[in-house]
Amino acid sequence: MRLFDLIPAQFRIAAIGSMLVVVVAGSAALAWTAQDWRYGRVLERQARLQADTLNEISQASAALQRTEQDKRLALELRLHNKDETHYKELTDEQTKQARLRDRLATADLRLSVVLAATETTGSCSVPTTTATGRVVHGTARAQLDPAHAQRIIGITDAGDQGLIALRACQAYAKEVSTPK
Repeated sequence: MRLFDLIPAQFRIAAIGSMLVVVVAGSAALAWTAQDWRYGRVLERQARLQADTLNEISQASAALQRTEQDKRLALELRLHNKDETHYKELTDEQTKQARLRDRLATADLRLSVVLAATETTGSCSVPTTTATGRVVHGTARAQLDPAHAQRIIGITDAGDQGLIALRACQAYAKEVSTPK
């Protein structure tokens, strides 16, 4: 006697259908599990590749950031050195102007101007012979009042400071605008 003969006739079709459903479901479950294993390996490989790619990108970004930071620090150092240089020039010029003002105030130094060659006033002209310490050699010279000389020195001092500040600004603009 076979197992198939033991099933009543009215239930044989349902039994065959259920067996077919069990076989189909079992093979589907087996195929599903095999696909899950394969797809799991594919996903794992993709995740590892993505992690490696992200790691490389972050390392490249960090290297670029370090490079840019080094450039910025080098620029800051150059600008700091330029600032120190210009500050030293400015203080040296101020010291020189202060010494010149002091020499004018103590009558150690007198400013004089060259008079026009056509003017023939003899009352306030300085002798036409030049001494060894003179800078300008002219025919007739007149000494300036010490107060006027102080004002002239103040004007030249402001001009010198302006020129030094202008050079500092130009050096700063040049340093910042040129890529290195």
